Amino acid sequence: MVWQVAARDLLATLRDRRTLNATIFMPLLLIPLLTLGLPLLMGSLLGGQQQERQTVGVSGPLPAALRAALERDETLPGGVVVRAGVKLQAVPDALKAVQDGTVDAAVRADGPLPQRAGDGTGTLELYAKLGNLRAQAGAYSKVSDVVEGYNRTLAVERLGTLGLDETALAPIALKPVDASTTQEQRSGQLAFLIPMLMVQFILSGAMATALDATAGEKERGTLESLLVSPVRRAEVVAGKLLATTLTALTSAAFSVVGFLVSSLAMRAWLSGQPDSVVPMVQALGGQLSLSLGSVLALLGVAASAALVVSALLMALGIYARSFKEAQTYAAPITLLLVLPAILLQFADFLQVGLGVYAIPVIGGQVAILEMVRGAPQPLHVLLAIAANVVGAALLSGVALRSFGREEVIFRN
Repeated sequence: MVWQVAARDLLATLRDRRTLNATIFMPLLLIPLLTLGLPLLMGSLLGGQQQERQTVGVSGPLPAALRAALERDETLPGGVVVRAGVKLQAVPDALKAVQDGTVDAAVRADGPLPQRAGDGTGTLELYAKLGNLRAQAGAYSKVSDVVEGYNRTLAVERLGTLGLDETALAPIALKPVDASTTQEQRSGQLAFLIPMLMVQFILSGAMATALDATAGEKERGTLESLLVSPVRRAEVVAGKLLATTLTALTSAAFSVVGFLVSSLAMRAWLSGQPDSVVPMVQALGGQLSLSLGSVLALLGVAASAALVVSALLMALGIYARSFKEAQTYAAPITLLLVLPAILLQFADFLQVGLGVYAIPVIGGQVAILEMVRGAPQPLHVLLAIAANVVGAALLSGVALRSFGREEVIFRN
C-alpha cells in the first residue's frame, strides 16, 4: 500500500513537466553555470584588469624612471603580456578626475619626488575608488606595485654605493607555504556554494511533490477518496513521504552529477590556459574531487536531508487550507534552510562544536562543506545523518497526527 500511494503521487509529479525541469534539468544546468561559470567569470574579470591598460591621472611632477615603470608592460618570455602598463594623463585636480570617471585612478605629488635614496622623502597621494573592485584589481593595484618596486630599486642602488646588496633590506626572507590539502585548494573560496545549492535543489525537488500531495489534493477534493479507501493513515503518510523523498533525492543526485561535470570541465579548461590565469581561477574553486567514501557520505547526508525536508513540507502541506497557503508557509522555510548555507562562506571564522551537527539540515550542510574541502569527519557525518533521521521521524509523527484529525483534513 505504501508503494501504491507513492507511485500514485510520483505519477502525478511526472505529469508536470515544470517539476521535471526543476528536479533534473535545473541542477544539471545551473550548478555548472554557478560553480564553473562564476569562478571563470571572476577570474577572467580580475585577470583582464591586469592585462587591460587603464588611464591614471597625474597631478604634479613625477620622476622619469617612475613614469617609465608605470607605462611599461610586464611580459613573459614568449611575449604574452602578464600586466599591461597604465596610460598617464595630466589632470588639474586628481580627486575630481577620479570622481567624475575621467581616469581610473590618479596620483598627486605636491613637490619633486626623490630620484635617489637618501635625498629626502616625498609623498605621492594615490586617488581611487577603493570600494570599487574594478579599480582595486586594475589601476590602484598597478600603481601600488610599481611605486613599491620603484622604492626598492632606489634603495638597492643606494645599498650598492655602500658595498651592500639587496639582501640587506630583508635579512630574513619570509616564504609562504600553502598548508591546505589538494582538495582544499581545488574547492577554493566558493566551496560554500556546494552545500547551499544541494539544499536548495533538495528543497525545490521536494516542494512540488509534497505540497501537491497534501494541500493540492485537499484543494482538488481527491484526498478524501484516498482516506476512505482501505488504506491506513500511516501507510498514506509513509507513501507520500516516500514519493516526496524520492523526488528530492533525484534532484540531489543530479546536483552531485552537476558538480562532477563542472569539475571535469574546469580541469579541461585550465589545462589549456596560461600560467598567469590558472592560480587566480583555482583560488576561486570549481574543481570538486571526491573519493568514493566521500561520495557515499555525501549521498548519505543528502538522502537524510531530503527525508527531513520532505517530512517538514508534508506537515506544512497537510496543515494548510489550500495550495497557495502552503506556498506561503514554504517561503520562510526556504529562507531558514538556505540562509545558514550562505553563512558558511564565513565558516573559517566560526568555532563549530558537535552540537551544530546535531541540528537537522544545518549540520548536514557543515558536514558537506567539510567533505568538499577534503576533511570529512566520520563522526560529524554520522551525527548529521542521525539528526536528520530523528528530525524526519518527529515531523512524520506530526504529519501523521494531522492526517488523523478531521478538523485539519476538511478545513479547506
